[in-house]
Amino acid sequence: DKVLPELIEPYELRAAKLREFLEDVKPSLCYDIVPLADPFGPSVTDPDLQCLVVSEETRRGGEAVNRKRLENGLPELALHEIQLMKDPDHGQNEEEKISSSSLRQRLLGTLLQPPRQNPALPLRPYVIGLTGGTGSGKTSIAKLLGHLGAFVIDADQLGHAVYVPGGPAYEPVVAAFGAEILNKDGTINRKVLGAKVFGNQERLKSLTDIVWPEIAQMAKERVREADAQGNRGSSVAASAQE
Repeated sequence: DKVLPELIEPYELRAAKLREFLEDVKPSLCYDIVPLADPFGPSVTDPDLQCLVVSEETRRGGEAVNRKRLENGLPELALHEIQLMKDPDHGQNEEEKISSSSLRQRLLGTLLQPPRQNPALPLRPYVIGLTGGTGSGKTSIAKLLGHLGAFVIDADQLGHAVYVPGGPAYEPVVAAFGAEILNKDGTINRKVLGAKVFGNQERLKSLTDIVWPEIAQMAKERVREADAQGNRGSSVAASAQE
């Protein structure tokens, strides 16, 4: 039930950090660090234990330990309650106390380890497709990738380009839907075209069968352009509406 259990550090690393902390606080302190295979661990079986440190929120767990010790014929432990330290920098959706859950949430979006070079990967552009509905953040992510060196391809812009006079889809679309979709200057009136196709699955498919392959072809040409410019290790982001 832990928050982001995938980011919990391995036991060996956590034990090493705890050991370093204890040695830093008091080098002469004698202690054992014991892995727990169940909720109780040695607290309900070790007759030499005398005290259990709890917080306000874990006191009920300490009381459960004492009940279990009595069942096992062992004396109860003294419960020493301490206050939890507050985190002055906790976020709105984080716990008020210093919490490992909050620390794991702050790891989201960071590199857990540096990228490794893989000589077996082909030396050509990697294509990252960004898809989603309006307002899903495609443009923002594409800008971030662009700042990181990606060659950004905006499929929305390609979608407009295929319709312009001389564009690859211009004449097929006019032939399929008639001259009434044209403005006086000869450009395609996309509102008029949209009124013809939306709500009519057969006409909409006719339009997408014309336009989508042309957009895909233009995108491939831009990928080759990125390759020609030397963007072999860069990402290519395509931003498009669903």
